Amino acid sequence: MAVFRGKASEAGEAKVAGERSLLLGIGISAIGIGMYVPFSLVFFHHVTGLSFTLVGLVMTVTGVAGLAFMPLAGSAVDRFGAKRVNLVLYGIRALGFALYPFAGSLPAFAAVALVTALADRSFSVVQQSLIGEVARGAARDRLQASTRALQNAGMGAGALLVSGVLALWGTGAFTWTAWANSLAFVLAGLLVGRVRPVPAERSGPSAGRPAAGYRMVLRDRPFLGLTAANFLTALGYSALSVLFPLYLSTWLAAPDSLTGAAFTLNTALCAGIGVLVAGRVRRSGARRTRSAALGALLFAAAFAGQIVLGTLRPGQSATLVALLVIVVVYTLGELVHSPSGGALSVSAAPEPVRGRYLATYQLSYSLATALAPSLFTALLAVDGRLPWAVLTAAALGAALALLRLERHLPAEAVHAEPPAAAAARRPATAAA
Repeated sequence: MAVFRGKASEAGEAKVAGERSLLLGIGISAIGIGMYVPFSLVFFHHVTGLSFTLVGLVMTVTGVAGLAFMPLAGSAVDRFGAKRVNLVLYGIRALGFALYPFAGSLPAFAAVALVTALADRSFSVVQQSLIGEVARGAARDRLQASTRALQNAGMGAGALLVSGVLALWGTGAFTWTAWANSLAFVLAGLLVGRVRPVPAERSGPSAGRPAAGYRMVLRDRPFLGLTAANFLTALGYSALSVLFPLYLSTWLAAPDSLTGAAFTLNTALCAGIGVLVAGRVRRSGARRTRSAALGALLFAAAFAGQIVLGTLRPGQSATLVALLVIVVVYTLGELVHSPSGGALSVSAAPEPVRGRYLATYQLSYSLATALAPSLFTALLAVDGRLPWAVLTAAALGAALALLRLERHLPAEAVHAEPPAAAAARRPATAAA
């Protein structure tokens, strides 16, 4: 097809037209995100001059409003296409960060923060839809893995960059950081604009289906089951940032520096070996449901390890080694689950309503992120091992659900490549 260039790889994949520009744009935008996310409250306090209390209140309210906007973003994708909506969101984010230094009053800050939050919260839906729009088959899995690796690397680089800037020029540099972030989104949008969508397929189970509203999504029980399974796994994704630091300081009485070490190890592994791990899984020919289930099982193993560690409570050196091993297992689960789970959701969504489907799916992440702090702190107050036990059960439940859903999901979603095509290519490969 014209939208692909280059020769297929041994795994039967092909490069997407404009793929390098797409990934470069994602990496640049991730650097911009990393320049403010780790310092959100401090960042906006210094940029606007408003108190921490007001900044926190506005961020909470606008964040909730952004969640409510996600279904509208899904509808916009189905009507106008993911690429167009993606470019609009990049433009809104660029404009928002360009205006933040001028939003010195509460109404001005609230207005800019609201518009920017709507774009931020909806971006994951649109980006997932864009991957489905520009790639087919195993190329989707590869893009999922590359995207996640670049996002981790970019956010880490952005955080280091702004830390160096602040060390040299102090908090006054936050204003210039906001403008640099705006420029990053502009550059990302220009690069992503070079990608070319794949023409819609007119055959298969979704062919002939008319575009429909969210009622079609709500009637699709297998996809809702997939979304529910992802909610259980998404709780585990929140564990490292929300539960882990509290567990270290309260139950294990370990130094807070271990939290930084765990985050650094997780980020380095995601950025350094994420694509390699995903490629190995992809080349194994495993079904996406089973790869995602394996990732969930690795999560469960890591969480069970925390229960054992919290029961034994060894010395500081043994605790450090055990925690780092647990983080490695947890990260491997993330690297195995994320590309397969993401490609599974994109491929299970019928093309005419892909935006609405993925908006529904992404809500599972958003709800898990919103629920995690209160859930984890309540369980931790009872027993430090209890939240890990709940997470272990949730991860095991997700793995079981994915395996049970396998025969109910579309074949093109379960298999990165049709089994017949893979079988037909093996003799040729062997003969070569």
